[in-house]
Amino acid sequence: MKILKINCLIILLLLVSSCSSIPKNTLNSCSIFEEKYLWYKHAKKTEKKWGTPVYLQLAIIKMESSFNRFAKPPRQKLFKVVPYKRPSSSFGYSQAVKGTWKQYKDETGNKFATRSRFKDSVDFIGWYTNKTEKILNVSKKDAFKQYIAYHEGWGNYKNYKKNKKVINLAKRVEKQSNIYKQQLSECKNSLSTSKYIIF
Repeated sequence: MKILKINCLIILLLLVSSCSSIPKNTLNSCSIFEEKYLWYKHAKKTEKKWGTPVYLQLAIIKMESSFNRFAKPPRQKLFKVVPYKRPSSSFGYSQAVKGTWKQYKDETGNKFATRSRFKDSVDFIGWYTNKTEKILNVSKKDAFKQYIAYHEGWGNYKNYKKNKKVINLAKRVEKQSNIYKQQLSECKNSLSTSKYIIF
């Protein structure tokens, strides 16, 4: 009985650590999903539900949080030294702010969603990019414009051409999205084996 309890504890610890740790190679989508096989299931479910490509989901998360589930924007500093408040309420994989996250939960009925869970974060990205397509007529395959709308919000999207910083960030997302897309095309068969679909 004691051995059984110890084994259960070890399994639980392994599951917790595997859910909370950042993938070793966040630049390679195949490597990410080989390490985090449940993430592939969640990303594919989001793609099927919202039509948002897996590679775009990953590129947005890479830019926003580098796959850190507890990511927050750095604190501002008073007099360049004293830690002050954070510039926004962004948090988690998707760096969703509280207000938009609440809107997402209200509209989808996913009331127990949390920003530090990958499953909920990719669903949020799917919901957001889907609304972007409806509101701004931006294709979910257009990583550049989708990221600008994601970063700036639907209301500020029209002013993006004046913001060089956002344009540069969007170009990086577009580039990373294309890299992830190419990588996924090379490993999609191995990702579709029974290991990934029994859950």
